[in-house]
Amino acid sequence: MTTRTETRQDVFAGIVARLSRQSVDKHFAAYEDIDWDAPDMAVDARDPRFCLSVDVLGATDWYRALPEERRALVGLHRVATAMQVGAEFENLLQRGLLAYAYRLPPDAPEFRYLHHEVIEESQHSMMFREFVRRSRTDVRGMPRWAKAAAAAVVPLNRVFPELFFLFVLGGEDPVDLLQRRQLRAGIAHPLVERIMRIHVTEEARHLSFARQYLKLHVPELGWARRQVLSFAAPALLGVMARLMLLPSPQLVHRFGVPRRARRQAWRNGGAALVRDSVGKPRRLCVELGLVHRPARALWRLLGIWSDEPAPGDGETTDAGRAPAAA
Repeated sequence: MTTRTETRQDVFAGIVARLSRQSVDKHFAAYEDIDWDAPDMAVDARDPRFCLSVDVLGATDWYRALPEERRALVGLHRVATAMQVGAEFENLLQRGLLAYAYRLPPDAPEFRYLHHEVIEESQHSMMFREFVRRSRTDVRGMPRWAKAAAAAVVPLNRVFPELFFLFVLGGEDPVDLLQRRQLRAGIAHPLVERIMRIHVTEEARHLSFARQYLKLHVPELGWARRQVLSFAAPALLGVMARLMLLPSPQLVHRFGVPRRARRQAWRNGGAALVRDSVGKPRRLCVELGLVHRPARALWRLLGIWSDEPAPGDGETTDAGRAPAAA
């Protein structure tokens, strides 16, 4: 083992130890740290606090022309769908993380941290599903094709963990960027704000671990696997960002969102949001030497390439610090 590899391993072990300590010092429980039954936390489909503000669909002429009660209902459906998708994605991550941790020796630096993350993801799933339950909305979460594709990716933690952790970034980075922007702009409904603040705080650690894992292991891969990652990265990130950020097919169908509104949403913010949301993993792929000319062409084809630096949007450090959740 080279000195350079030993240095990377030491850095990784130090960061993972800090992440584990932070999981002890700053963690949340879905049914202890959210006052679900407080009067101002009530979920009512007619509540104007659910009207969309920082949202690509909310900025369209079609949405703005709707009566307030209809805008609130669309907004609640949008939020509930995002939380249902989030709960399903967290479930996939937990399965992959547990399967990966199962094969590690107890003294592996990431063994303890991975179990912290699984616990946190379980709490996120509970608070997401509790919101969906209280919303009384019939939301489906991920489309069937996405569930099938994601279920196929999870077992890769056994044979190609680097691809699995790239999948982790594909699902978490877009949501992280959007939620940070929404929190900075201000969220009218306190329950949605509370859930987002908890999620953003703990996801900062999860994102940091996935990035550090890739920084440690991708340089050790052979040529063939690096080529697979080079093309899998834009494909995964492009699909996941759209799935996490754009209005669901169910919402489009249920509320009759016209094609002109969808085009307006894409032109007036959707395309930029999707591109910006993968800015950090894109920068990581460049750093790891995974963006050669043919791969860059795929990034451009999928509309997720930019020569500009990734936007900050609450940049986390390698130790996983994030804005306090209060």
